[in-house]
Amino acid sequence: MPNRYSEKALRESQGFGVRAIPVLRPLGWLARGWQDLWQAPLASLAHGLVMATFGALLFALARDRFWLLAGAFTGFLIVAPILATGLYALSRELDRGGQPSWRTVRDAWRPRDGRLIVFGVLLAFAGTGWVLCSAAFVTGFATDPVHSPRDFLLKVVLNDESRLFATWLMLGAVLAAPVFASTVVAIPALVDLPPHKLGVLGAVFTSWKVVLAHPAPIALWAALILALTLVGMATALLGLILVVPWLGHASWHAYRDLVTRRPD
Repeated sequence: MPNRYSEKALRESQGFGVRAIPVLRPLGWLARGWQDLWQAPLASLAHGLVMATFGALLFALARDRFWLLAGAFTGFLIVAPILATGLYALSRELDRGGQPSWRTVRDAWRPRDGRLIVFGVLLAFAGTGWVLCSAAFVTGFATDPVHSPRDFLLKVVLNDESRLFATWLMLGAVLAAPVFASTVVAIPALVDLPPHKLGVLGAVFTSWKVVLAHPAPIALWAALILALTLVGMATALLGLILVVPWLGHASWHAYRDLVTRRPD
């Protein structure tokens, strides 16, 4: 039976509607996100620089344990939405006609109600779970030890005698899909609305409502996020300096475009 918390979350999600959108609307979110990036370039690019630096540090620490690195980078994608909180705040200020600044970012990260902290901890657990699962899977089923990117490419990706890479990708997709569905609009909504209007579980329910209403556009949005992130990583992580804020701002516009508030 549902408990009080889930019943409250369900009532909260019922206070939001989902706006109809065409399949290719995610391209419009990217266009608007690009505009926001260059209206607040310093604060936006700083987010990308932090992410790229963290990725480089991760690579430096795990370069000799690539089985761990592969899972860590994909786990990093799971946690990334909470790290983009400051970018949502910048876009919200631009939507209001204001002039976003470093103070806008600082205020977004100030733990006033704890909802974002709770969500961040939950995503961190999900990311850590995938890292451990990925590491155990690759090391357990690879025919030879995997220590470097070259080992991973030759012994996992290009191994014709094994379906390990395809299975690894499928496993990652199965684990990542519900996390993505839970965060599509949830974190921007928590940034936008006060605690008495929306809790963590209510935000997750609202996000799932969006996904169920628009599976095709959301699938395209997920593919665009993955493609741009891979481009950012393939450029020695330097591309993430641009890709991270671009996607963060675009995610805000996805939320604003998809979710409508019903009268109280």
